[in-house]
Amino acid sequence: MYRIMIVEDDEVIAKVISEQLAAWGLEPIAITDFSDVMKQFSDLSPQLVLMDISLPFFNGYHWCSEIRRVSRVPVIFISSASDNMNIVMAVNMGGDDFIAKPFDMNVLVAKVQAMLRRTYEFAAAVSYIEHRGAVLNTDDGMLNFGGEKISLTKNEIKILSELLHNKGRIVPREELM
Repeated sequence: MYRIMIVEDDEVIAKVISEQLAAWGLEPIAITDFSDVMKQFSDLSPQLVLMDISLPFFNGYHWCSEIRRVSRVPVIFISSASDNMNIVMAVNMGGDDFIAKPFDMNVLVAKVQAMLRRTYEFAAAVSYIEHRGAVLNTDDGMLNFGGEKISLTKNEIKILSELLHNKGRIVPREELM
C-alpha cells in the first residue's frame, strides 16, 4: 500500500482528498502541523507528497526544495494559484506535476496512480533515514549533513542505520554486533 502525505492546510480539502485516496486502496496521511514538514516527511516515509503552495510558516516551494535535498519521492502540487508563473515555479522547485484547484477528484486520483506506477513499478525507491538534519542514504552509503556528503563503509552504514532506527534509546554493543 502506498503512503501519500497530504500537505494541505484547508482541513476540508485534506479530508476529501484523504477519503478519496483511501477508497482507492492508498494510505493517505494529512498532516496538521506545518511548522516542520520535513520531520513528518522523515517519520512517515511517504511514497508520494501532495503539496499546497500557500501554507503557514513556509510555502510549498520551500518544503518541496527541502524534500528534494534528501529524496526523489514524487511531489504533486495542488493549488488555486494556477497561473503560469506558479506552475513554472512549482516544476522548477522540484515538483513533478501540478493540479489546479478546484479539481476533479477523479483526475487527482488518476494522476496520483499514474505517478506511483511510473515511479515505483519502473524504478526502485531510494531508502534514507533523517535525524536532525543528517540524512543517511542506505542505498548508496552516503551521509549528508550541513551540505557535506560523506561516503560510509558497509559496516558504518549498518551501525549508523541501527542507531538511527533506535533514536532516543541506548543500543547495546551486542545488538550492534
